[in-house]
Amino acid sequence: MDVPPRKIIHIDMDAFYASVEMRDDPRLRGRPVAVAWGGERSVVLTASYPARTSGVGSAMPLRRALRLCPGLLVVPPRFEAYQEVSRQLRALWRQHTPLVEPLSLDEAYLDVTPPPGVPFSAGRLAQQIRAEVWDATGLTCTAGVSSNKFLAKLASGLHKPDGLTVIRPEQAPELLARLPVSAFHGIGPVTAARMEEHGIHTGADLRAVPQDTLVGWFGRAGEHFYQIARGQDHRPVEPDRPHKSIGVEETYAQDLRGVQAVRAVLPPLAATLEQRLARAGVAGRVLVLKVKFSDFRLQTRRLTVPQPLRHADELERYGAALVQPELLGGRAVRLVGLTAAGLELPGRVSQPPLFGDAEPAYG
Repeated sequence: MDVPPRKIIHIDMDAFYASVEMRDDPRLRGRPVAVAWGGERSVVLTASYPARTSGVGSAMPLRRALRLCPGLLVVPPRFEAYQEVSRQLRALWRQHTPLVEPLSLDEAYLDVTPPPGVPFSAGRLAQQIRAEVWDATGLTCTAGVSSNKFLAKLASGLHKPDGLTVIRPEQAPELLARLPVSAFHGIGPVTAARMEEHGIHTGADLRAVPQDTLVGWFGRAGEHFYQIARGQDHRPVEPDRPHKSIGVEETYAQDLRGVQAVRAVLPPLAATLEQRLARAGVAGRVLVLKVKFSDFRLQTRRLTVPQPLRHADELERYGAALVQPELLGGRAVRLVGLTAAGLELPGRVSQPPLFGDAEPAYG
């Protein structure tokens, strides 16, 4: 007997931090807003959609964002406010299903699969949930609906903001075939560039490559790429799965040689890690540096710090301290990663004194 497809909803709040700030301060509405600490080395945590039209994006250095959008209004984050709205959202979502897997403060998977034989429209439920979110919080969200987590998240990214997209199982092959691989969740810019070197530009190109070949090119990740090219994702929705750690890593097309070369790639990793920590609403007391060498051997170093880490400059500085000649041993490095562990809710955290006071900017 065939098992009926699951029904998964992926909900993603629209420009969450910026939207909360605009909701709570009418002076910000309709204007280019970036949520970021006001320091010179700060990065953008979230940008409003008017700011995004000027090219401002998450994890972008604030200095660059201000060059792209001179009228950008910079507002310091208020994590207590975001955590409170997140609690409202999760309570609302759990009214419809106990199978809610939060990915961050503003994003979650919901498994709304009905019992066999029960008529049910996940698309209509997603539309109802979007309306309830607006009524409860005054914020908009985008929803994607499909038969698994990969396709549901892909769907939610197709029509943002304030959108709803349903991908039926029979529609997935044609849709995936024509999309660029850079649109696939889990394939970042570096991996997409490596795929292009192998002639893989679209989902159709990816699907045409045998699994063994993908594993040879990309390691174990090749198995995942083989599956998602076919719209397959068997991961369950795991309610309230706690974060044990949050990390980021990149594999480089050209091997890195020497301490300075490895330290030079840390700033973008630290910026992305800051964004991911912020979205999860946590900070880390342990920083782990991971390096993989050209012979695929792996080394890690970790450092425990007295105050929780969440800012890119701190993550970069401590990460650089872990990059030492004896760690590298003269070997070429193909992958570098930074991971924050020992996670905790930061509570009321202020910007480090190095950067001074951060106040909202108007005009």
